[in-house]
Amino acid sequence: MAEKAEPAPGMASSAEVIGAPCWVSLMARDLQASQEFYGAVLGWSFHQGKLGDEFSVAYQDGSPVAGIGALAPRLQMAISWTPYFAVANVDVSASRIRERSGTVAVGPLAFPLGRGALAADRDGAVFGIWEGARIPDWQSGHKNAPAWLLLRTRSAFEAAIFYGEVLDWASEHPGCCDVRYEDGEVVLVSHGHVLARISSGAEGAAPDPMVRPRWDVHFPVDDVDATTRAAEERGGEVLDRRITKAGKPEAALRDPDGALFTITERL
Repeated sequence: MAEKAEPAPGMASSAEVIGAPCWVSLMARDLQASQEFYGAVLGWSFHQGKLGDEFSVAYQDGSPVAGIGALAPRLQMAISWTPYFAVANVDVSASRIRERSGTVAVGPLAFPLGRGALAADRDGAVFGIWEGARIPDWQSGHKNAPAWLLLRTRSAFEAAIFYGEVLDWASEHPGCCDVRYEDGEVVLVSHGHVLARISSGAEGAAPDPMVRPRWDVHFPVDDVDATTRAAEERGGEVLDRRITKAGKPEAALRDPDGALFTITERL
């Protein structure tokens, strides 16, 4: 059995907040080009992480917000942003995924600060699970949180049951996240803060990746228009512009590698 990792100074354990989003990562075809794009568009700076030269951690205002790694050239796979969720035991959660007809594609594997696995739910939406040290801001849900998530899936109700059973949502586990239903969506909540939403209507066989089941990562920005212009100037593509139910502008973007993400006006 792998040795249990202890949280690093200034970090907490994933066991303290169960089932909450705790990180997002991107595997890019060209690490340097990806860093240049996101640095210019979202204002991130980058520092080498503990996983080697081919991985870096993005920082904003001195706080870590995301990870970017270089995809091995031999791997032919779609480039996408992947969210990770905190779990108390990655082996147990991986077993639950398999038992519920999901797929565990990679892991569980040991890393310097914990253990993780990469998986897909029954509709093919990719996500990760993480046991170990976490960054407190990632699970706070407050206005300065690095990102929030939206799962576009075939059935929000069925997806909520799957993730609830895998991640201990709305369970008796201390520190677990709650779920509620509002405006046609399932909402993941912790201490009164919204961490993620699940929306129905995705089509599994759709040729357009925008409408296939997937976790959509939303990054808050100060100026949506300025950010979209910066993305276009650096080879990105604006796929959609809209106004949220809260009256805030947001835009769906695609980076030069093809990874989809959304920017939304900061609260």
